[in-house]
Amino acid sequence: MRYHTPSTFEDAAQLAAGAQGLTRFLAGGTDVLVQMRAGSVLPDDLIDIKKIPGVSDITKTDDGGWRIGVAVPGHKLGADAALRADWPGVVEGMELVGSTQIQGRATLAGNLCNGSPAADGVPGLVAAGATVEITGPDGTRTAKVEDVPTGPFKTSLAQGEVISAILLPPRGPNGGDAYLRFIPRTEMDIAVVGCAVSLTLDGDTISDARVALGAVAPVIALAPDAAKAIVGTTLDDAALDALARAASAACKPIDDKRGTVEFRTEVAGVLAKRAAKIAYARAKGA
Repeated sequence: MRYHTPSTFEDAAQLAAGAQGLTRFLAGGTDVLVQMRAGSVLPDDLIDIKKIPGVSDITKTDDGGWRIGVAVPGHKLGADAALRADWPGVVEGMELVGSTQIQGRATLAGNLCNGSPAADGVPGLVAAGATVEITGPDGTRTAKVEDVPTGPFKTSLAQGEVISAILLPPRGPNGGDAYLRFIPRTEMDIAVVGCAVSLTLDGDTISDARVALGAVAPVIALAPDAAKAIVGTTLDDAALDALARAASAACKPIDDKRGTVEFRTEVAGVLAKRAAKIAYARAKGA
């Protein structure tokens, strides 16, 4: 195995583009190092991007949004009071990944690029309308977070491409978000169902919303009909029931040892209602 420590994302992309065999990028390493130790992934080239300037920074952008470096660990996200105030659902999703020790290493970018449909850090990003900056051998492009996963443990990144930053939009006034999941245990388990809701209010009425579901389909994805069910409402009981029905209808789950199709479908609706209530309360300043 060849180990590389590039000083720029452009160099990292060129290394990956010219590599022969299996290539992996290393930031937090909580996925790739475990896979290597288990023998399920044995890269020919391991490209460590932690020495690239800015990868550990959380920065407020000129438009009021956020730029999150790809090596920012979960514990640092949670410690940033301003980021948590703007996007609590994004932060709390990542804070559910692993143990305290894992929080010291695990990153949002790694959680996304691992491609797990049950990733806790991703639904909040999707609901927030986050994008990623991607650096490749031909330059830099941006993509919506929901366009990165293409299937279980697969992404749309081309040969030589690497995510170089996560970009959160401005929160704006009267907005709130939340992420909830169901797991059989109290902590350190894989989500059976996950749901993130982000919404904006005009007075007491929801003027915009995004709902993202995890662990109920091959990829974490938006549920546009679920969002439509609450836009234009004050999140009354009828709206919540419509939201639950739409969230359940958006599910395409499988049966496995952690949950049945019927169970996941039902729980998706329950979590959507609960997450929407939390997001609504946060948008009201509660």
